[in-house]
Amino acid sequence: MKILYVAGLTPNDTSLYRMWALERLGHKVIPVNAHDYRYRNPVAQKVFLRLATGPMVARLNRDLLNLAVVEKPDLLWTDKLLSMLPGTLDRMRAMGIATVSYMIDNPFGPRQDPGWRLYMKDIPHYDLHVVQRDKNILDYRQRGARDVIKIQTAYEPTIQYPPPDGWSDVNRNREVSFVGTPYDNRAETLSRLANLNEFGVTISGNARAWKKALGEGDFARLYREGELYRQQYREAIWRSKINLSFITHSNLDEFVHKSFEIAGCGGFLLAERSEGHLQRFREEEEAVFFSSYDELVEKIRRYLPDVEARERIAAAGCARALRDGYHNDRQVSLIVDRAQTIVNRLRTASAK
Repeated sequence: MKILYVAGLTPNDTSLYRMWALERLGHKVIPVNAHDYRYRNPVAQKVFLRLATGPMVARLNRDLLNLAVVEKPDLLWTDKLLSMLPGTLDRMRAMGIATVSYMIDNPFGPRQDPGWRLYMKDIPHYDLHVVQRDKNILDYRQRGARDVIKIQTAYEPTIQYPPPDGWSDVNRNREVSFVGTPYDNRAETLSRLANLNEFGVTISGNARAWKKALGEGDFARLYREGELYRQQYREAIWRSKINLSFITHSNLDEFVHKSFEIAGCGGFLLAERSEGHLQRFREEEEAVFFSSYDELVEKIRRYLPDVEARERIAAAGCARALRDGYHNDRQVSLIVDRAQTIVNRLRTASAK
C-alpha cells in the first residue's frame, strides 16, 4: 500500500519506529512530521497543546489534503495526532483514502491530560482506531467509532536487542534500575527502596520531572545519566541487574510498553503484576511480577543475588517476546491487515 503517515518523527519518537516497520513490511510511506507544525512562540505552543486550534491546525490539514491529491495514497495513518479536523477525514474518505488513528495514550483516562478537544470530535470520522486497552474499545464505540482494534505496544527490533555474548554482572553497574516517568507513586516507591540501604537504586528520565517528584535530596542521590533514548536506553537495560516496570494506573494501562522493550533487550524484567502482563509472560519463568511494595522488596531480595535465575528468566522472556511477536513488525502487520480490509471495501465501493 501507499501510506500517508503523519506523526512526530524525531529519532526518539516511537511513532518513527512504527513507520520503519511499515517500510520493512514493503509499504511505500510518505512521511509528514507533525513536529513541523509546532509554534515557535512558547505561549502560542502552550495554547495549541491545550486547545488544538489555530493557524498551524489549518496549515497541517490543508497540506495533508494537498498531499493526498498529489500522492493518491491508499491509507492515511496518524499516530497520536491531535490536530486533525473532522472535515479533513471526511474529504479523505470521499477521495477513496482509508483513515487509521493509532493512539498509544488514553483520552478517556482519569489523568485528564489536556489537548483532546479536537481528537474527540475526530473519533466518528476515522475508519479505524488502534488502541491499547480493552476498556478503550467500548469508550471509542460509545463515541461513535466505526471500527476499533486493540494492539499491544511493541519493542523496536533494530534498536532494542540483547547484549553481546559474554555479557554478565561484571558489565552491570545499575542494580535496581528504572528508566521512565514519575507517574503515580513511583517516586515514593523508589525512594523507599533506596532508604532500605540494601542495594543501589538508579533512576533515569526527565530531570525536571524527577527533581520535582523526588525532591532535592533523593534526586541528587538516585538520579543518573539523564533522559535515555535509543542506544543509551538499550545499554541502560543491558547494564541493569533488575529492570523495573510500573503500570500507569492513572492511564488505566493493562501492560507497559517498557516491559516489551526490556524483554526485547534481553533484560531481567521485574514488572507490576497485571492481567495484561500475565497473559504475555509466564510468571517466574519469563518475567517476575509484584503487586505491592512488600512483594517488590521480597522479589528484589530474592533475585538480586541470584545471577543464574536472572539470566535464565531474562533469556526466556526475550525468546517469548521474539516468538510471540512483541515487536513492531508483528504488531504493525496486524494493523495493516485490518486496514487492508477497509481499503479493499473503499475500492469496491468506488468501482460501483
